[in-house]
Amino acid sequence: MPSSAFSALPLSPATLANLDALGYVEMTPIQAQSLPIMLKGKDLIAQAKTGSGKTAAFGIALLEPLNPRYFGCQALVLCPTRELADQVAKELRRLARAADNIKILTLCGGVSIGPQIASLEHGAHVIVGTPGRIQEHLKKGTLTLDGLNTLVLDEADRMLDMGFYDAIAEIIEQTPSRRQTLLFSATYPSGIKQLSATFMRDPQQVKAEALHDDAQIEQRFYEIDPENRMDAVVRVLATFRPESCVAFCFTKQQCQELVEQLSARGISAKALNGDLEQRDRDQVLAMFANRSLSVLVATDVAARGLDIDALDMVINVELARDSEIHIHRVGRTGRAGRKGIAISLVAPAEAHRARAIEERQKAPLNWHSLDELKVRLGEPLQPPMATLCIGAGRKDKLRPGDILGALTGDAGIPGTQVGKIALFDFQAFVAVERSVIKQALNRLNAGKIKGRSLKVRIL
Repeated sequence: MPSSAFSALPLSPATLANLDALGYVEMTPIQAQSLPIMLKGKDLIAQAKTGSGKTAAFGIALLEPLNPRYFGCQALVLCPTRELADQVAKELRRLARAADNIKILTLCGGVSIGPQIASLEHGAHVIVGTPGRIQEHLKKGTLTLDGLNTLVLDEADRMLDMGFYDAIAEIIEQTPSRRQTLLFSATYPSGIKQLSATFMRDPQQVKAEALHDDAQIEQRFYEIDPENRMDAVVRVLATFRPESCVAFCFTKQQCQELVEQLSARGISAKALNGDLEQRDRDQVLAMFANRSLSVLVATDVAARGLDIDALDMVINVELARDSEIHIHRVGRTGRAGRKGIAISLVAPAEAHRARAIEERQKAPLNWHSLDELKVRLGEPLQPPMATLCIGAGRKDKLRPGDILGALTGDAGIPGTQVGKIALFDFQAFVAVERSVIKQALNRLNAGKIKGRSLKVRIL
């Protein structure tokens, strides 16, 4: 049995000491399977979902061969969304603490390109970005990939879902042929086979088993009439009353209908779909992550790359057409040692999809009747927090500490009643307990943040 300790890998003493300091002792299954291959410089296709430790796996592999004295781009990580790129860059910075002066830069769309060009002039060892923005920099000549050793395609299936195949192909054409290519994907659609056949050299394949621990996630299946689908969702929410829930729909229209139905019943819900402007997407995600939104209604494409720490419930408003996508959806709850519940609503026409899930899980499905659901009357389903939107952000030199200081100082709100703070280029979001939200709003609007009067509103 090969050792699952990081110390068994051919890593530098400084890297091992840093991993130890970060609390990384035992490798996760995907790390144990992929790291020995990646550290030998081989190409790899790894099937692993968010939360499996894949970022640390490719992070260790791409940082190990870096030359700190050469300030050109030696490793490029392509991600589907800005949120994921930010998370990946954050993790890489933690992993890079062992090495001297490794510069990691994110290049994503949705923000102005000027400051990125200025940062690139100083050079960077590792770049994490979204395909569209990386393409822009390559066209402008502000980024060159001549010295690239390692290319990582993270959540490759999701990038293909978003229509990035051509962009990725164009970027790869501008990299050296002797590079190492690492492809990470939760599912294995035909586009991935095409990518690997075209751009990879004899890739090794590994797969981390994606089935869920039944002790962590309780799955329940309910047979429904198609016309009662929306009512069934309301009933499930009113019975279980989760603090945070993602409801998966197939179409943008279905998302919109469900949000309207839930809002009409006093349930706090918003839709996340591919058509949202980046600013609106940031807003919805910030509200959901900081617990001032109870239900996020999303399509599979819009929700991939989301990394919500503690999700109480997943509802499959309609069964996924692919059993692997079902596993992926369900795996978003019950993380980090917490229990989660996944509810699937199944109309008679979807019975074959349910059978496919049963075959994949190699266990009978846990069927229940909607009549068992005991709707608890009382308060409508409202989240514990509410969000204030502040009309200034990173580009205005605003820092999280400034916002926290204004709330706990002048506004007199105890720090325990302030939640997550999310900073964007020109706006910031802060969660405050619902009971004191009006007080916080009035005090901030009447006072100053960092010596300035800024516009503040409740989302």
